Amino acid sequence: MTATETGAEAQIPPGITTPGLTAAQRFRAILGGSAGNLVEWYDWFVYSAFAVYFSNHFFPGDDDLAGLLKTMAVFAVGFFARPLGAWLMGLYADHAGRKTALTAAVSLMCGGSLIIAVLPSYETIGVAAPILLVVARILQGLSVGGEYGASATYLSEMAGRRRRGFWSSFQFVTMVMGQLIALGILSLLQTTMAPADLESWGWRIPFFIGAAMAVVVFWIRSRMDESQSYEVSKASGAERARTMMLFMHYPKQTLTIFGFTAGGSLAFYAFTTYMPKFLTGTAGFAGPIATGITAAALVVYLFALPFFGWLSDHWGRKATLFIAFGGGALAAYPALSTIAGTQSPFVAFALVATLVFLMSGYNAVSAVVKAELFPANVRALGVALPYGMGTAIFGGTAEPIALAFKRAGIESGFYVYVALGMAVAFLMIFLLPDNRKHSLILED
Repeated sequence: MTATETGAEAQIPPGITTPGLTAAQRFRAILGGSAGNLVEWYDWFVYSAFAVYFSNHFFPGDDDLAGLLKTMAVFAVGFFARPLGAWLMGLYADHAGRKTALTAAVSLMCGGSLIIAVLPSYETIGVAAPILLVVARILQGLSVGGEYGASATYLSEMAGRRRRGFWSSFQFVTMVMGQLIALGILSLLQTTMAPADLESWGWRIPFFIGAAMAVVVFWIRSRMDESQSYEVSKASGAERARTMMLFMHYPKQTLTIFGFTAGGSLAFYAFTTYMPKFLTGTAGFAGPIATGITAAALVVYLFALPFFGWLSDHWGRKATLFIAFGGGALAAYPALSTIAGTQSPFVAFALVATLVFLMSGYNAVSAVVKAELFPANVRALGVALPYGMGTAIFGGTAEPIALAFKRAGIESGFYVYVALGMAVAFLMIFLLPDNRKHSLILED
């Protein structure tokens, strides 16, 4: 199968049957893939949500902002492990199967969370503390990088042609649910624990919870069915994925995914992960109020995602991407500027909710729009590697860049940066084919 083949031209090899999945099989597949994704992203976001409480344990000093900046730089290090995880797990998923790769990914996340949960502070073991923190984040970065490609591929392949956009949107639905659970635990601990206890040892609780959840998901994933797309590709004798295949045979697809992933990841982390810090450090809201504003906006986001996924099944993926990046590029600067100056939590919520609603037009189809560009034998790698690279460079650095602008006294420069990233992604959409006519996921 060549890079020029489309859904209309490509065919399943003769002699290979593709019996349709029953509704129960499809539901179990979506549930199994989504449950693991929820745990992966819960563990990933817990680090950011609780960073303000544990930063001094690993980076002590008189300047709290400097310690937080170093802690978030470690967050970025985890992002730079994501392309490596995407590359390795993408190859693994195309060679050994989606189910096997997904099980391996959640095992890495469990290990990373457990290390952070039990890691002694700088005062106890010295420089080994921040070094081991970096190691834990690298493990989590490898896991999340590998999770995305395998999960996006698996959910897109198992979703079915008619509702592929709707069901594959649950990859980001579960991602947001993971973040909501992280914020819920943060809010619970903030209201039930004394601040001194939370900073002393309470911040370790969510990491223990994440490790335990990962064990449960490992058991669930070990019992999932493999996707028909992978089985058909393997039975047909198609060449297994190699890294250079992306750049030699699919350069346009790879560049396009990198381009709109860069803008999408930058916006996602600016509007969600960084938002509680922005609401407290810039707008001046109290911690619990900032957490509540973010959580309420994420609930809007949660319901917007399947709506845009459904919309993409009727209007096409490009339509929802245009809404996301066009609207986001226009709204980012005025919305962030207004949030920075408002004292009303209702105004802040309305603006944050607007930003994440627009962004859901991208995130809802993030998985499927990539998966439909590649044949099954190279699909997991094709989805994962350019996504991992774009997310590492632009998503992983969003918070450190935002804090750097803040320290320099030109925080509005970050608003411009986010708007420009989304504008570039808007232009990249013109390179995408219409999925209603051109999709390389052949199975129903």
